[in-house]
Order: sequence, then C-alpha cells, then structure tokens
Amino acid sequence: METAKTKTISVEEYFARESESETKSEYCDGEMFAMTGASFRHNLIVSNIITAFNIALRGKDCYVLPSDIKVELDFDRRYVYPDVTVVCGEAEMARGRDDVVANPKIVVEVLSKSTMDYDKGSKFTAYRGLSSLTDFIAADQYTAYVEHYRKQGPGLWTLRECSGLEGSLVLSDFEVPVALSDIYNRVDFGGK
Repeated sequence: METAKTKTISVEEYFARESESETKSEYCDGEMFAMTGASFRHNLIVSNIITAFNIALRGKDCYVLPSDIKVELDFDRRYVYPDVTVVCGEAEMARGRDDVVANPKIVVEVLSKSTMDYDKGSKFTAYRGLSSLTDFIAADQYTAYVEHYRKQGPGLWTLRECSGLEGSLVLSDFEVPVALSDIYNRVDFGGK
C-alpha cells in the first residue's frame, strides 16, 4: 500500500507565501501549518499580557511584541508565531528579515484545547533550544492558571505554577512581579 507524500517547500517559498497570505502559517521541516483564528478570550489575555509586561519592563531595554512577529527556532527549519515575544537588548533579525527574531528572551503561549499539546510539547522543546530564552510561559485561557518555566542553566528548567487571581509570576532577571489579576483582567471564564 502506498502512503501519500506531502510536498515539501523551501524556506524561501514559505516566506514568499507568507508575505502574500492574509493568514499566518508556521513552518517546520518543509511544511506549512495554517494557524487557526483565536477566540475573543484568547486575544484579551494576549492583550492583557502585552500591557502587563510593558508596565513591568518599563525602563528596561526590552521590546514586548505581539503574535505577528515570527521566531526562528532552527535556521531554515522552523519558524513559529508565539502569542507574545519579549526581546531584550538588540533584536537579532533572522535571515535579514524584519518580521523574524532569533533572540527572544521570553515567549508566551496562550493555550487552547486544540493547541495545548503542541504548545507545551514539541514547540516548547524547540523553544528550549534557543540560548537567548530564559522564560517560557503557558497561560490557560479557561481558568486563571499559568505555568512559568525558568531556565536555570543548560538543560535545566524549573516550573512554577501560578493559579487564582491572587497569584503572580516573576520574570527572570528582572524580579518584577506580574499579577495574574492583570493577565486575566476582564476575562469571563463562564461559557468555557
């Protein structure tokens, strides 16, 4: 029995298609994967995180970027769209492009039922390969709950779980708390 073969595309073809498309797609090993639209709740949480991080990092040499910026996880092999990306210091733009960073310090994924396994699985494994990354934050969109992974050294990450609106997380290197009540401001958890 013959198996169907997926036609792979080059990274150049991926970037060309992305620049002409009205939708976003991630790229992994020659394949494009269309991203689904996000819910109101998802977008509200992302907006809240961007606001909270901008306030927490005020005066620091950091940029808080929305989900329209891609991150290069592996040169010419994998490009993804985190929900929020924080770059500190000079942004290293990958492949000479103005829409792909190679040196995120913090990435945030807001989890949905359809993306949770991917975001916390193979995508998080790939994020951990970035030498610049110090924090990976996975925020649940159905309850006030955040998993905050902090890099302690090569191959060593610790997990701090934060739950409830009275909880907070502390971003590496800055020791500035970010309250979950700010991340989940005005989020209605009814009608999950």
